[in-house]
Amino acid sequence: MATVRKLILKSGLVTWRARYIDGGGVRRTKQFPRKSDGEAWLVEVRHDVARGTHTPGSVSPTVKDAAALWIKRCEDKRLEPTTVDAYRQHVDLHIAPRIGARKLSDLTVPAVNAFADQLRDAGMSAAMITKVVRSLGAIFKEARRRGLSAAAPTVGLDLDLPDREDPRPEIPTKAELQFILNKVTGRWRPLVLVATFCGLRGSELRGLRWNDVDLQTRKISVSQRADASHRIGKLKSKAGYRSIHMPPMVLQALREWKLVCPKGDLGLVFPNKLGKVESHSNVLERGLHPVLLAGGMIAATAPKYGMHSLRHACASLWIESGYNPKQIQKLMGHSSIKVTFDVYGHLFADDKADQRAAEDVQKLLGV
Repeated sequence: MATVRKLILKSGLVTWRARYIDGGGVRRTKQFPRKSDGEAWLVEVRHDVARGTHTPGSVSPTVKDAAALWIKRCEDKRLEPTTVDAYRQHVDLHIAPRIGARKLSDLTVPAVNAFADQLRDAGMSAAMITKVVRSLGAIFKEARRRGLSAAAPTVGLDLDLPDREDPRPEIPTKAELQFILNKVTGRWRPLVLVATFCGLRGSELRGLRWNDVDLQTRKISVSQRADASHRIGKLKSKAGYRSIHMPPMVLQALREWKLVCPKGDLGLVFPNKLGKVESHSNVLERGLHPVLLAGGMIAATAPKYGMHSLRHACASLWIESGYNPKQIQKLMGHSSIKVTFDVYGHLFADDKADQRAAEDVQKLLGV
C-alpha cells in the first residue's frame, strides 16, 4: 500500500515520507519537504509499477556512471574512434560537470530542459546543445537496455532553442568550381573530380576500391569507407550503400589514373604513394588547399572550403539540373529525406514560381 506520512526528525525538522511496494515486492521509501510533493510522486510511481517500468531510486545509477556504461558500449560496438571521442567530450565537458552526480531516476523532462538552458546560458550553439542532449538520450537508452532505468525524458523533447544560425552550407560558386577543376593536377585531379561530380564523402573517397568502379557501365558503387584512423570499414548507414553514374570527364580521368595509380593490397582508387589508405590531412593540405590558396579562396587565414564543400557543390548541381529531393537523398546517401531537406531544402526553391505568386497576390488586390 502506498502512503505519505509525516515524519519529525530529531532536529525538529518536519518532512514527509512516501512509502510504496515496488514490482519485486520490496518496500521502498523517499522523503519530501511537502506532503503534496510526496503524493504527486507516488501517483507516478504507482503508475510505473503497474506497467512494470519502475526503477527504484536506490538502484538507479548516477548520470556519470550510466555515461561510462554507454561509452563502453560504443567502444564494444566498434564505432569510429572520432565518434566515440566526440561522445566522450559531450560527457566530460558538458554532461558530467552539470548533472553527473544526479541519478537517472531523478531526471525528468523539466530537468533536461533546465540542463539545456544551462548549456545555452554558457554560450553553446543550438546545434551543439542538440548533440549533447542527444547523447544524454543515448545514455538513457543504454541504461534501459541494462534494466537500470525506465525513463526516457529526451524522447520527443522540444528544446525550443533559438534558430538564428544560417543552416545553409557554404558552397563554391560555379566560377570557383571551374577554377578548382582547371587548376588541380596530378594524383589529386581524379579525386577532386569524383568528389565534385559524384558527391562522395571524404571517407568514401579514401576507401573507394577499383573493384567498385565500373568503367564499362560508367558507375561507381559506394560500399566501404576509411575512417580517421585509416581503417577500412562499413558505411555509417544502409543508405550510404549506393551507385552513382560518372560523367565523361570523370570517366576519362579515372581511366588515365588507373594506369599510374599506386598498387596495394587494398586495391584503392586514391591511395597514398605506398598503396595504403591516404590521410584526410594530405588530401586537404597537398591536394585541395594549394588550389584554393592560388584562387584566393581563403577565409581569414584558412582555406574557405573543404572536401565536404565539393560534395555540397555536387548536390547543388544535381538539384539545378532537375533532380527531385528523393533522388538527391539516394545519390547523397542520406539516412532520411529530412537530412536532405535540412541541408539542401533552400536549393529546391522555384524563384520563377515564387515571383509569379507574388505578382498574383498584387493582382488580387487590384493595384
